[in-house]
Order: sequence, then C-alpha cells, then structure tokens
Amino acid sequence: MPAGIAQWVSRAMKYSDVMVALAVIGTVAMMIIPMAAWLLAFLQVVNLGLSLLVVLTSIYIREPLEFSIFPPLLLVITLFRLSLNVSATRLILLTGEGGALIQGFGQFVVGGNPVVGFIVFVILVIIQFVVITRGSERVAEVSARFTLDAMPGKQMAIDADLNAGALTEAEARERRQAIQHEADFYGAMDGASKFVKGDAIAAIIILIVNLVGGFVVGMLQQNMDAMTALQTFSLLTVGDGLVTQIPALLISTAAGIVVTRASSDATLGQDFTGQLFAEPRALYVAGGVLGAFALVPGLPALPFLILGGTAIGTGYLLRQDQAQKARDAQRRVAEEQAAASSEASRKPENVMSLLTVDPLEIELGYGLLGLADPAQGGDLMDRVGLIRRQVALDFGLVLPYIRVRDNIQLKPTQYVAKLRGIELAQGEIYPDHFLAMNPGSAAEDITGIPTREPAFGLPALWVSQGQKEQAELAGYTVVEPAAVIATHLAELIKTHASELLGRQEAQALLDHVKATSAAVVDELIPNLLTLGEVQKVLQNLLREGVSIRDLVTILEALADSARVTRDPDVLTEYVRQSLARSLCRQFGLVGQGSVPVITLHPDVEQQLAASVQREGGTSVVNLNPDTLRRFLESLRGWASRAVEQGHEPIVLTSPAVRPYVKRLTERTLPRLLVLSYNELDPASQIESLGMVSLE
Repeated sequence: MPAGIAQWVSRAMKYSDVMVALAVIGTVAMMIIPMAAWLLAFLQVVNLGLSLLVVLTSIYIREPLEFSIFPPLLLVITLFRLSLNVSATRLILLTGEGGALIQGFGQFVVGGNPVVGFIVFVILVIIQFVVITRGSERVAEVSARFTLDAMPGKQMAIDADLNAGALTEAEARERRQAIQHEADFYGAMDGASKFVKGDAIAAIIILIVNLVGGFVVGMLQQNMDAMTALQTFSLLTVGDGLVTQIPALLISTAAGIVVTRASSDATLGQDFTGQLFAEPRALYVAGGVLGAFALVPGLPALPFLILGGTAIGTGYLLRQDQAQKARDAQRRVAEEQAAASSEASRKPENVMSLLTVDPLEIELGYGLLGLADPAQGGDLMDRVGLIRRQVALDFGLVLPYIRVRDNIQLKPTQYVAKLRGIELAQGEIYPDHFLAMNPGSAAEDITGIPTREPAFGLPALWVSQGQKEQAELAGYTVVEPAAVIATHLAELIKTHASELLGRQEAQALLDHVKATSAAVVDELIPNLLTLGEVQKVLQNLLREGVSIRDLVTILEALADSARVTRDPDVLTEYVRQSLARSLCRQFGLVGQGSVPVITLHPDVEQQLAASVQREGGTSVVNLNPDTLRRFLESLRGWASRAVEQGHEPIVLTSPAVRPYVKRLTERTLPRLLVLSYNELDPASQIESLGMVSLE
C-alpha cells in the first residue's frame, strides 16, 4: 500500500502544472459559484493547513532563495483566502449559518460573545497590519534596493576573480545566475508584500460589510428583531473573520521570516538556539536580574524564581558543555597529531610540494589584510585582477596567478613584492590614511606624514580620512592605500615583464596563435628556430617595454629573418622594424609635427660597432672605461637638456648599434627610449636636439 501511494504521488507530480492551473481557476470560480457549508468548512481547513505549511517551510529554509516560489505563492494563497471570505459571506447572508468551522470559532474561541470576538479580530488585524506587514514591506523594499545597487559591484568582483584564475567559467556563470535570481527574488518580494498589506485592509472592510449586510438581511428578509439579527450575524461574521485572519497572520509571519532571513548553513531554529544561548554569562546575568525582581514587594515571587533559576541552571549546563567540547577538541587534535607523526615516521617525507615557487606574489603585514578582504571592504584582489587584464592588453603578456598572502614576520603596515621567491621591492602603507601627492600645482600646503610614493619615488604625504577632502580641494592627487600597492605592482610587472615570460608561458602564447594562424607557427618552430630562441626574442622586446600582443606579425618577421641569422639580438631588431607603426603609436610618436631626438656622432657609432664582440652566443660591447664614461656623460647631459625643454629624451641610432646603446644605458638611464632610423614613421620629421660625442 505505501508503494502504491508513492507511485500515485509520483504520477500526480508529473501533472502539477495542470493541477496548479485548475486550482487558480477554481479559486476565482469560488467567488461566483455558491458552495455547500461542508465544502466551505473543508476548504477553510485546507487554508489553515496550507498556511501552517508555508510558515514552517520558511522556518526550515537556510537562505531566502530556497523558497523562491514564495512571492507567487503569496498571491495565490491571498486570492484563495479572499475567495473563502466571499463564499462564507454569501452563505451567512443567504442561510444565516456559516458552517461548522465558523460557528465553532464563534462559540469556542470567543465564548459566543461577538464583542469579545470583534476586539480579538481587531487586535489580530493590528498585529498583522501595523507590526508584521509594515516591517516586512520595509525590509523587502530596502533589500530589493540594496540588492539591485550591489549587482554591478558583485558582477565586477566575479569578473575579477575569473580574470585572476580564482574561478572557472562554469563557477562564474553559476554565481552570476545566483546574483540575478537574488535580485529577481527581492524585487518580487517587494511587490508581493503589498498583497499582505492589501489583505489586512480587505479583512477590515469585509468585516464591516458583513456586519451591516447581515443586520439588514436579518431584519428585512428573515424577519428577525434587531437584537437577534445583531447577535446572530455579528457572531457569524466575527467567526468568519477569525477563521480567515489566523491563516493570514501565519502567512504574514512567514513573509517576515523570509525577507529578514540571512543566508546561513543552519535552519532558523538551529541559529536561534545556537546564537541566543551561546554565551552562558548572559544567562547568568538574566537569571540574577529575574531573581532580584522576586525580592520586590508586591510582585509574584514564584514565577521570577522559577525563570531565574532556569536561566542560571541553563547557563551552568552550557558552560559545562562548552568545557567538555573544548577538552574533546584538544584530545582529537592531540590524537591526530600523534597519528600524523606516527604515520610520517613510518613512510618517507614527501617534499615535492615544497619545491613550488610562485612566479609573482605579494606578502602583507597583518595590518594590511583588510585591504585584500572583500568582507571588510578591501578591493586589492579586484585591482590585481584588473592589472592582469591591463598587462594582457598593453603588452600581450598573460601573467600567472598573482598570489596574495600574509606574512607575520613583516611589520603590520609593510608589504613585499616577490618574483619567484626573491624580494623585488617593499613599501609601507597606512591602511586608514590616503596618499596625497603634489603635482606641482597645489594651491596650499597640507600637513601629513612625509613619505615617498613607492612606484616612482615621488615625495608624498599620508593624510587622514578627515584631511582627504582638504587635500583634494588644495589640488593634491589623493590615492587609496590599495591603489598604491596596485600601482607599485603594475610598475614592477612592467619593469620585470621579460622575467615573467618563461618557456611554458611562451608555449601557451604560441598555442593561442596556432588556433588561428597555424601556418606561421608550423613554419617557424622547430624548422627555423627553437622555442627557446623565440622566447629570447620576446623577452628582448618586453625588456624594452615593447608589446608582444601582435604575435602573428612578430612570428612572420622571425620566419622571414631566421633564414639569415639566428642571433636573438639581430632577430629582435628585425622584429622591431616590422613593428615600426606599433612602436611609434605605443611611444606617442604618431601625429607629432616633428620628433625631437638625440643623435650619435658617426665616430661614436663607428667605435661602438667596432667594439662589439661575440661571446658565448651573445653580443657584448667591449669599450674601454674612459670611452664609456665620456659616452655616458655626454648622453646624460643631452638627455637632461631635453627634459628641461619639455621633451622626452629619445636617442636615434642606426639599426646596427641600437641594441648595444640600449644595453649600455639601461642601468644608468633605464627609462631612456632608444630607437633606430628604421623604426620611425616615414612621415615623421626629425628635429635634432643634440649629438652625443666623445669630446
């Protein structure tokens, strides 16, 4: 028999959509078609049971989206209850009887006294309308507004995690759907709460109409005297109101529970007992206060003593339970450590996991952890994801995952950036301050903690939150603490981009190109060049800040030039010439009437070319120290004059010596731009600012 019932239920669930449609149509029909008293009583019991089921379901859910059907369900239940009200009104006015349930409520609940029943009904309506419904309506409205306002930020956070590699595409899609469902749910609840409010208003109006209508029908149509008509129909009307109002109160309570329910791993009852009785000291204090009330003359001492003693006893039992759980936890930890130690002593230690070195990582002091914690409003992780995206767009380099971790050995306000486990740079951040920098046009000086901006070494001040607006009005550039770290990290990545491009990363870039341009990859590797040789050319480009995003053009230039030479430095120059248009645009040389440059004296170029020697597969410049000193001093002097005249120093050389000039100056003048004649736009006009010589 149970198997047969389960089979019947399973079949019925297949046609649940048809059953729901028929139920809604039948609910509307109830307002028009007269109904027998026994059927009305049965449906009123169904209404009460359904209301109990809804309120219990709202108690057992762990998060509001588990009951996402609640808004349309609220509409259907409200319509069903109003239909029962209409049917009961028709039955009462036509027959002078309301069925067993209405009469039972009228006799048992209020003792046959319509005045008491009316007062109880009004109190229930006030509780539902003024307390529960208005509060639920406000919570639903605020939740809907906050959820919709927070959607863009949540979407950006998901995109940042996806870009950072913390999420897969499927996980990101699932989170986006959850955010959309949450917004839809709270938006629907904002509107559905109006149903409960309207139901409470309708209940009052229906009660008044039933009282007046019943009094008139009893006197004019059923020949009752005034007192009999008032006694009969007021009792039935109040009974009908109570029958419908109690389920309405349950539904409004369920609505309040759903809209105020925060996401949790436990049900409402578990959270209630787990949090309310989590602190024994609170129970001790509450019990002591209740016991003190028992000593006040005129107050009943027994209830206060019972409740006070119960609270103190419960607190004592909770304290003992917590102590026992702590002892059990310590014993389990000790047993696990002993088991792990015993197991480790029986088998060889696996140290392979200790050999992994992160390509790029940031270590934070514990005072800066809030900058990386979204729960505390920190957006450092989002900024790191944006850096990876920007580096891919600007340089064509896909960075590995940038790990952010804490380091208790650092000062609380200190951070360190590491490349393959080796420290690159460090800085100090005041998380509750802002970094203010004077761009040179500030209207007034402000006070603050003197420091230097870590990315570029510019003088700056740490200012408090209260000074932020003053600094901005004075013309200072004000930067958030997380933005300071992100900017420093971005500059370090640009400087050391070539070191982040290993063979594995180069192979990943080639695989990406091969998906759309397989011919050039197959022609080049391994027939003309090896993967390592291509990697060296790409590293040379990144070392001078040249984007490798147009990888197809780079590979085609290598395929054309590799038949002549396999020297990475020479191949790099051929690639740079093929990227001439991109280079001019990247370095801002497009659209200028003339390009101010510093040139080299022909004797200098000739001497540099003559000093190039091939050693161990690479080319080096072997100048005597005095010649090198005079060359660098002359170049540094002309570069300083170019800066004083408002120009970015650009050195223009022949293609044969360009890489060696850059190599000689990259330590003393790391930001100096060195170009060859073949890398300039043919339409550009050259304006010589000076000529480097050895005299």
